[in-house]
Amino acid sequence: MTYCVALRMNKGLVFLSDTRTNAGVDNISTFRKMFTWEDSGERMITMMTAGNLATTQAVVSILDERTKAPADRAPSILQAPSMFQVAKLVGDTLAEVVRNSSPDGQSADAFGATIIVGGQIGDSPPQLFLVYPEGNFIEASDDTSFFQIGETKYGRPILVRAFDPEMSFEDAVKLLLVSFDSTMKANLSVGLPIDVQIYEANSLKRGRDIRMGADDAYYSMISNSWGEALRSTFYSLPTYSFSD
Repeated sequence: MTYCVALRMNKGLVFLSDTRTNAGVDNISTFRKMFTWEDSGERMITMMTAGNLATTQAVVSILDERTKAPADRAPSILQAPSMFQVAKLVGDTLAEVVRNSSPDGQSADAFGATIIVGGQIGDSPPQLFLVYPEGNFIEASDDTSFFQIGETKYGRPILVRAFDPEMSFEDAVKLLLVSFDSTMKANLSVGLPIDVQIYEANSLKRGRDIRMGADDAYYSMISNSWGEALRSTFYSLPTYSFSD
């Protein structure tokens, strides 16, 4: 399993992904799940993947090859005229890979994957999309300003309660680390290292790109402090009293 989350903020976009994949408790590996295509000054696109590893690697490889080989550049993620068209290209590629990976009589669910793709092209505003295995997709809005894929349920409550599109990038990273820590504490299939990327609106270039491992002092502090704060808050709540 995995955990990826992206925020659409007034200042830009923030992406976080773990790097753990597993095929059982005795077969755990580390693979990057965040990928970026950039034409500095013209566009910046970041994609995160969850699901069948062979499927997601095939999608990334196809999209990447189309940006490099002149004969195969149509369609290319670096030539799409809008982020909507980028999301459509990613969705079509994902659906094609899933379809081609499913022999007759075998369910496509085994090869399924979900993708978050976001970024900015030219003068259009930054946009964020969630792409489903069937190739269809939805866009983040003022009502739904973040997307999660993978093991989403444990980290969602903190995002719903605390996310504010006006918050700083620093607070957004702190929020996502708390969400990640809650997920990792509850599910062994999600784990370090974590990849974090910041995109500042209208910069049209990759922002801060950070990897946090088990030895990262800030992540350790956040994890320990959040646990202590939860315990302290719990015991400060009024005590329940059984009625006679």
